[in-house]
Amino acid sequence: MSLVKKFATVGGATLGSRIFGFARETLMAAALGTGPMADVFYAAFRFPNLFRRLFAEGAFNAAFVPLFSKEIEANGVEGAKRFSEEVFGVLFSALLIITIVMELAMPWLVRWIIAPGFADDVEKTSLTIRMAAVMFPYLMCMSLTAMMSGMLNSLHHFFAAAIAPVFLNVVMIAALFYGLWIGAEPETIAWYLSWSVLVAGVLQLAVVYLGVRHAGINIGLRRPRMTPNVKRLLWLAVPAAITGGVTQINQIIGQAIASGKEGAIAALQYADRIYQLPLGVVGVAVGVVLLPELSRALKSGQLKEAANIQNRSIEFVLFLTLPAAVGLWVLSEAIIRVLYERGMFSAENTSVVAGILAIYGLGLPGFVLIKALQPGFYAREDTKTPMRITMLSVVVNSGLAISLFPILAERGIATAEASAGWINTLLLFTTLVWRGDLTWEWQLAKRTALLLVSSGVMAAALIYALPYAASWLAPGAHLLSQVAALGVLIVLAMVVYFGVAFLIGGADLGMIRRNLKRKPKASS
Repeated sequence: MSLVKKFATVGGATLGSRIFGFARETLMAAALGTGPMADVFYAAFRFPNLFRRLFAEGAFNAAFVPLFSKEIEANGVEGAKRFSEEVFGVLFSALLIITIVMELAMPWLVRWIIAPGFADDVEKTSLTIRMAAVMFPYLMCMSLTAMMSGMLNSLHHFFAAAIAPVFLNVVMIAALFYGLWIGAEPETIAWYLSWSVLVAGVLQLAVVYLGVRHAGINIGLRRPRMTPNVKRLLWLAVPAAITGGVTQINQIIGQAIASGKEGAIAALQYADRIYQLPLGVVGVAVGVVLLPELSRALKSGQLKEAANIQNRSIEFVLFLTLPAAVGLWVLSEAIIRVLYERGMFSAENTSVVAGILAIYGLGLPGFVLIKALQPGFYAREDTKTPMRITMLSVVVNSGLAISLFPILAERGIATAEASAGWINTLLLFTTLVWRGDLTWEWQLAKRTALLLVSSGVMAAALIYALPYAASWLAPGAHLLSQVAALGVLIVLAMVVYFGVAFLIGGADLGMIRRNLKRKPKASS
């Protein structure tokens, strides 16, 4: 299967998950708006969700995949099975201890890390503690899910791991539908959602477990032992966990600061859901597929092939995220109004969330490029350099968030996160080039410039067209007319961008066709 087809497989499954995510957030906005129960639920959910993204998209894809791939090449499937059982025994035991400790420490965590701004409201603090306690075991399910997803990706079984997150959104949507159908109060709906998160975690674990069984590996539970392979995994995984969770670490910091203003946490979450669509579809797909591809090429000594894979991935990211960033910036208010402005979600909420989304849009290419650049380190079993760069970006994010929140409120936190993301990207890129691990291509630089021009032309077309669609998108207009108008604007943007990009050479149909047909080179 070619690199682009693998991106499409993972990206398509992730797109399905994100579409269900939109449906979930639309129902959430209608049921809870940006009121106190929305703040409570999102604050409580952020902590287990941090570990979900951190493990599923960070530590295990960074540390486990290269070691598992190496074990397959050295000792076959039987050796890989033995290694995975060793890891499973240690991981399960560690997660059980962590879960117990975190449950006991939850009051302290909520008051000092998750939502210190709730300290003056006893009821909000108490609800957040109890909901976080219900949802925290989700961490255990998702960490084990991440390990099995890494196994599936290394075995070229991408779909089951990519489709598993859909179950979180499906179960939460079911809980929301039930709550709205019976006319439940916002607090009751928040409780339904909390329990649905735990149920979804169990279902996701079951899906990837069945996928691993189908791939020919039956994992048994072994007594935990610190074997050399497990020690090597932990040595790589700890810095990778910090690195892989940079966006989530920054969001935890932002949430802690935002908890000082009612509605701020929910507003940031609603905007986050929108930009997670391109970030997830492109970024996660590239990160999941690129790491095993790079690891395989480097292990077999195909350095030119590895360099080509890395550069084509960067090109692919820029080709899709530059127009997405411009679209989020120009159409932010229209997008938020169509998706959220109903029920408890007011026109004032739309203005606030749209401002946050526009800033997130500017940071989007940087966030996704991180996913394309980090595998260049991880495939070489270097997890410490990205960790150091990540820690620097966290410092930048914290400083900017604290400084800008009193001035720009929620927009200040979004600005801090976007700035930290771009600093992270630039440092990763320059380090890879300086080391000689990333080959500088003038052709790639030229294409990037032409894609920027294409995105600029697209922005001009949207700005010109917006006044003509204003009456269709106005507050109070029928939902179908709003959806139709937004759809027409998005189609216009795509036609203009892709047309200009192919016309001036920012994208080349022949190159895309060759990538679709390209087969990976045989190992030497």
